[in-house]
Amino acid sequence: MKALVYTDLEETAFREEPAPLVAPGEALVGVEAVGICGSDMHAWHGHDPRRAPPLILGHEAAGTVLAGSEPGRKVVLNPLITCGVCGHCRTGRANLCAERELIGMRRPGAFAERVAIPERNLIPVPEGMDMAEAALTEPCATAWHALALAARAAWRPLSESRALVIGGGSVGLLAGLILQAWSAPAVRLAETNPLRRETARAAGLDAFDPLDAPAEAGAFDLVFDAVGATATRAAAIAAVRPGGIIAHVGLQDWAGDFDARTLTLSEITFIGVYTYTDADLRASLAALASGRLGRLDWIERRPLAEGGQAFHDLNAKRTRAAKIVLTP
Repeated sequence: MKALVYTDLEETAFREEPAPLVAPGEALVGVEAVGICGSDMHAWHGHDPRRAPPLILGHEAAGTVLAGSEPGRKVVLNPLITCGVCGHCRTGRANLCAERELIGMRRPGAFAERVAIPERNLIPVPEGMDMAEAALTEPCATAWHALALAARAAWRPLSESRALVIGGGSVGLLAGLILQAWSAPAVRLAETNPLRRETARAAGLDAFDPLDAPAEAGAFDLVFDAVGATATRAAAIAAVRPGGIIAHVGLQDWAGDFDARTLTLSEITFIGVYTYTDADLRASLAALASGRLGRLDWIERRPLAEGGQAFHDLNAKRTRAAKIVLTP
């Protein structure tokens, strides 16, 4: 089969690869659409020791079951593979499973014509849904999970909360759209890339350049950090109100200073967020399919064979798309 393989630092090759080995209990899925995630970019930059080349990256995928109990079924992949029997798995928090694994990390991912994955990780796609839009389910579920955690911790409902989203990639953009769908009275989105700011504005969000005019200090009940850098953590702490919440989703870097004193003295809740649950994925897919999150025309579709150039374009900020979806 053809696959886009991460071969070395900032290098990929579109080449022939062996067909996936399908273990008992797994399905073989023909990939129809797969998004490039920020974590794929981190790996491409050599910043993720868990993703060592040569490796087929990619985990934001939708396709058709080729072999398994339901051949022909259109599905979204839950890329998070867990043990299914530990306390976290049994109580609905499988994303915290100590044995968790992700396709495109240490096992082959979905930047390929076909991928093998446990059948329990398949979620049916609503009839007639565009498969490139269905591939947004994974990043949408990341935002959904973070906002669900924030809603549980919030002193007042999110429908009464002023929110700031930092980062206009797909997770940040979808977080803003979810907040609007949940009736948040004010949502602002900070994005330094002017092309992505235009995309966010076209999607109906109040996007601004934080380098030109930083967000109002101490003005937001909720800050959603989709970047996760030293500078954005500092910006989040500066922007959140006393008693507010910071949902920390991105992992651009994990070093640097951290103002724990302000968090403590202002009773700010800092929530680390990792992936999603199966329920988050299903809720996200339903919201995307129903149109609750608006038009999804802000994605850019490219052939998988051109995926190497897509990595370079994303790195150079040459695209206005919040998500590039590759089609094998």
